Amino acid sequence: MDLLALEHDRPFVLEALRSGEIDYLEHVGEAVEGDFFRQLINRRVLQRLADSYPTPRKKEEVPVWLYLASELSLKLHGAQSHHAFPRVLRSGGLIDALGPELGGCKTTHPETGDVTLACPGFNQKNDYDRQTPCDQDFLRKFARDTQEQRLHAWFNREVPRCLRSLKLLDPEGLFLGDASYLFVPNNPSYEGSDLLWFDEHNHPVDAEKVDRSDPRYQLRRCYKLVSLVHLNRQLDFFFVVGARVISGRRHECPILYELVEGLVKAVGRDVMKILIVDRGLLDGPLMGRLKKQDRIDTNVPVRTNMDLYADVIGLTRSPDFSWEPYVSSPPLARPLTTPHQPLGIQKRKAKRQQTLAERKAQAAVHQTAPAGIPHTLLGIERDLRSWSDCPIPLTAVVSREVNEHGEFKDWVIVSTSSSLTATQIRSTYELRTAIEERHRQYKCFWDLTHMHSRAFSLVINQALFVLLAYTLLQAHLRLRKRQELNRRTCTSVFGLLTPTLQVVAVYYQQRFCLFSIAEFAAILLTIADPARSKLLAKINRIEKNLYSLLENARSP
Repeated sequence: MDLLALEHDRPFVLEALRSGEIDYLEHVGEAVEGDFFRQLINRRVLQRLADSYPTPRKKEEVPVWLYLASELSLKLHGAQSHHAFPRVLRSGGLIDALGPELGGCKTTHPETGDVTLACPGFNQKNDYDRQTPCDQDFLRKFARDTQEQRLHAWFNREVPRCLRSLKLLDPEGLFLGDASYLFVPNNPSYEGSDLLWFDEHNHPVDAEKVDRSDPRYQLRRCYKLVSLVHLNRQLDFFFVVGARVISGRRHECPILYELVEGLVKAVGRDVMKILIVDRGLLDGPLMGRLKKQDRIDTNVPVRTNMDLYADVIGLTRSPDFSWEPYVSSPPLARPLTTPHQPLGIQKRKAKRQQTLAERKAQAAVHQTAPAGIPHTLLGIERDLRSWSDCPIPLTAVVSREVNEHGEFKDWVIVSTSSSLTATQIRSTYELRTAIEERHRQYKCFWDLTHMHSRAFSLVINQALFVLLAYTLLQAHLRLRKRQELNRRTCTSVFGLLTPTLQVVAVYYQQRFCLFSIAEFAAILLTIADPARSKLLAKINRIEKNLYSLLENARSP
């Protein structure tokens, strides 16, 4: 990429402006989205992702990194169709991040009078003047021709490596594994989709065991998304480091453990330390292999129809079995990020919150729950070997939920760790419920399931690039110390994508300066002749050049 270096020199440019000497000026709107793409470019995130992207083209006329940036921009704005690219480009921050060398400049359409873009492009094959750096049809064909398996492999390898290079992987090494259905219109043209029966809660049901005439059950066409998510105990981020889209009938269990093994190959051992999954992903041989080969512990609840569950519940009836009250581990306090408070006040508030949480936890441990108040008791049993499918000993934690009437219900979590306490195992597994909120955000606010194209390659493209945009935006907010926004929906976060700074940029002899609109107006009103007439002539010439940029434009 050709680079044009400009030096910020306010006194030099201001003196030239008062003398009527400028080379160029433009209005600049600074937005968080523009900052997001500048960071991806400056930190070489886009370039690293592009270097290994499975491009379907033998000849690269448009840089792959620009294709990735264009896809991310579409997904940030919730645009599923590639034909929305010109609209998104004009209203988003990507064009500002690309700069004048690639992004061109805004001008007026000669026929309609609409304000649009004039971009240089990368070749001389266009008969019409370019209004975008690359054509929207190029984006669609590039995505359609990318092989599904290679795209999956690229995502699952390069995304965790990218996060590792940005030093965003949490040292505790907590990861969630789960699967979710992606519903699409009931059109058999959706390649690789399946038609299944679901209840009113979108849970799959056996078609042979339910009354199909019952309106609670519906026949729906779907895919299945198996995902591996990295998070921390404060829920500051949810980085999707592994994903695979499969047909709705396929079982997710072997797919998930393949994602785990792929992550270990991509970033090495000891990055993932604990894998948290639901009982649907219970697999003794694979859990044992993760423990032996990769030093990864697995936390998972046990099914009630398993012999292991019966053995553990039987041990609770022993007089030697002990119970302890369950108290959630206090979350680590983090400084508040209110911009109007001094740093010292933020630190004192954070320290006080942590102290109060610790005192509350200590008081709860030594206090017996009063009669009539619901509470939870934990019991632990180590070195269990009754599950023949699992080649290693297990630690089982029994959670006894006692209601206000003294009635209780038991459920069991097993872990391949021999050192974690009962409270640690229970509190770690409680993080699993956070994935349900993530699935809701993917589907409801990021339009993950709005698959306009029925080609399987474009279905995968839609899903993986939504997850990539979701992950990179969270990484950006974390690097900017705004990680508290990662819990919000994109509707709230995208409120930051509106312009936050309006300035006028003036350029002269490889130097530039930024003026507020009021400041620039005051300078213009105080310039005297002949500098005023000289400056007016230059501004008229700049405007004329902008009008001539689109002499042969395609009508929008």
